[in-house]
Amino acid sequence: MKKNTWKTLVLLFLAAHGLLTANARDLNVLQFNIWQEGTVVEGGFDAIADEIVRSNADFVTLSEVRNYHGTRFCDRITEALQKRGHTYYSFFSDDSGLLSRYPITDSLTVYPLNDDRGSMYKLVASVDGQEIAVYTTHLDYRNCAYYVARGYDGNDWHKLDKPVTDAEELLRLNHLSVRDDAMECFLREAEKDREAGRLILLGGDFNEPSHLDWSEATRNMRDHQGMAVPWHVSVMLEKAGYRDTYREKYPDPVTHPGFTCPADCPHVGVEKLAWAPEADERDRIDFIFYRPDSRLELTDVALIGPKGDILRNRRVTEKTQDKITEPLGTWPTDHKAVLATFRLK
Repeated sequence: MKKNTWKTLVLLFLAAHGLLTANARDLNVLQFNIWQEGTVVEGGFDAIADEIVRSNADFVTLSEVRNYHGTRFCDRITEALQKRGHTYYSFFSDDSGLLSRYPITDSLTVYPLNDDRGSMYKLVASVDGQEIAVYTTHLDYRNCAYYVARGYDGNDWHKLDKPVTDAEELLRLNHLSVRDDAMECFLREAEKDREAGRLILLGGDFNEPSHLDWSEATRNMRDHQGMAVPWHVSVMLEKAGYRDTYREKYPDPVTHPGFTCPADCPHVGVEKLAWAPEADERDRIDFIFYRPDSRLELTDVALIGPKGDILRNRRVTEKTQDKITEPLGTWPTDHKAVLATFRLK
C-alpha cells in the first residue's frame, strides 16, 4: 500500500477516536513572584529573564513589580527578553505585572495599588482567533492569618505567646485584609469577559493559602494546629466556578503539597527567607486559576525553582511527589514559580 494511503488511514483513525484536534496548540502560563524585581539576589534580573525564556511561557503573571528609581520594570524585562530573541508585549503596572507573547488588544487596572495592599491588572489578547483575558494579582500581604496559626503576628511577624487554634478567629483576622475585596473586583470584571465569550486565566501571589491545602487530610500537619480552614479567596473562586490548576492536576495535598514559599533560595542567608523561624511556615500561596471551558484543557502543571524549602529556620529538601523543575543557574526569588500548560482547542 502506498505511503500516502497509510497516512490517510492513520489520520482517519485519530479523528474517529477524538485524538486529532484541528488547530490545537499548547498555551503556557507562568506565575512568577520575582522578589523585588530580582534585586535581593545578585544577578537576579537576568535570572528572571532566563527563567521566563526557559519556561516558554505565552503569558507571565508577575508579583513584586516595584519600578525602582523611576524605571519601568515591564519595559526593562521585555527589552531583556528581546535581546534573548523572544518578543513579549506588556504595559505599565505597579506591584504586579503581565507579559504576553501576543499583541495586547486591551488592558485594565482592576484593583489599583493603594498603600501597598495589593493590586490586580488584566490584559486581553487573541490567540488563533480566541480572545483570552489574563489577570495578574499580588494580594494584600497584611493580616496574613496563616502565620497567626503558627504563632506569629500576621502584620509584623513578631512571635506571639501562642498560636491561634480556633478557625473562626483565624478567619476573622484574615478578613481584616483586603484580599477578598480585590477578588470581588476580579469576579465582577471576569463576568464581563465570560459574557464576551473570552477564556479567563488568573495568576498571582495571593498571600493566603487554599482551603484545599488546609483540609481534613492536613489538619495535623505543617503546624495547621488541628484546623481545616476555609480560606476566603480560594473559597470565593471555587464557588464562582474557577479551578485551581495545581489541585486539579494533583488533588492530594499530602503527597503533593506544592509549597511555593518560603523556597530555599540558595544565594541568600536563611535569615532573609524565614518569616516564622520556629514554625513550619511552608505553604502554597502562588496560584494559577482558570474558568473551565470546552476550548481549554489543562494538560500539565509544574513548580519551577529549588527543590528545597525553609522549615523551622533550616534549609530542607522536600520528599514529596511534587513535579519540580530546578533552575539552570541563579534562582532569583524566595518563591517557587508555577507553570501551567493548557491545550487551546
